[in-house]
Amino acid sequence: MGLLLLVSLPSSAERFVFTTAWTAQAQFAGYYAAKEKGFYQAEGLDVVIQHPSLNTSVLYRLQHDHSDAFMLTLMSAIDFITQGVPMVNIFQDSMNSSNMLIARWGADPLKLKGKKVAVYSTDLNYSVFFLNHYKKLNYEWVRFTSQINLFLSGAVDAMMALGYNEYYQLLQAGFRLGKENVYRFSEHDFNIQEHGVYVRPDYYRDHKETCRRFARATRKGWEWAATHPELALDIVMKYVRKYNSPTNRTMQRFMLMEVLRLQLDRESGKREFRLRPDMVEKANRMMRECGFIKRTVTYQELMGQ
Repeated sequence: MGLLLLVSLPSSAERFVFTTAWTAQAQFAGYYAAKEKGFYQAEGLDVVIQHPSLNTSVLYRLQHDHSDAFMLTLMSAIDFITQGVPMVNIFQDSMNSSNMLIARWGADPLKLKGKKVAVYSTDLNYSVFFLNHYKKLNYEWVRFTSQINLFLSGAVDAMMALGYNEYYQLLQAGFRLGKENVYRFSEHDFNIQEHGVYVRPDYYRDHKETCRRFARATRKGWEWAATHPELALDIVMKYVRKYNSPTNRTMQRFMLMEVLRLQLDRESGKREFRLRPDMVEKANRMMRECGFIKRTVTYQELMGQ
């Protein structure tokens, strides 16, 4: 299966605490790889990877200085900035939306007006709220924390799903998922980049070179994971076991392949690892039209310029 490359930390290595968006899983394979293969160490960084919980969210860790950097979706970052929580994007690992709306029994999600739709209790629902607003669907929202139990039990008519997570859980549970009952936001006008890595403006101002080194090493980690997926899965499963995440290698392989697919820009076909100005503009426009924000957050603001 291959041996992990171990690199001794230089005595002057700079500590950098990074909090992922969720518990240990293949969504973060590139970050794990950058640490385990020594890419962070080669940049003079001692990167500590933390995972949030329901009790200590990413935003909580930001507000209480528990992390130097943290993962958020683009729209969450825009939302928080307009609420007076400034932040700067230093790395972007998502180029496309992973969001899906899945209906039961082959139904068309756009024909379920007034029906019950399960949505996340976290910050991943902007796309379906946009859809509900623009298509005038009048959905009844039912919140869930994780997993697919509401959908399996028949308590809802449709549910939000991530293409690298709940979608594959439903497939493993035996559901037939096709074009007729799966609405992929990336294939419509709702395709907006998702997760990136953010820091506080004061940290960015004082540690710009640290942020560049972190981004450079992280990119190497993702590029290595893309060319060595099975070895990357070995590393992912090490973290899964360490943090007792309830999953298996098969599910994590599905997740990694989909995350890697979503990293390819739909226009260039390349892994660009950048925040797109047009995506920022689209996110702002839709969020303002749907009442989530009252002012525009510019690309320059997000990039600390």
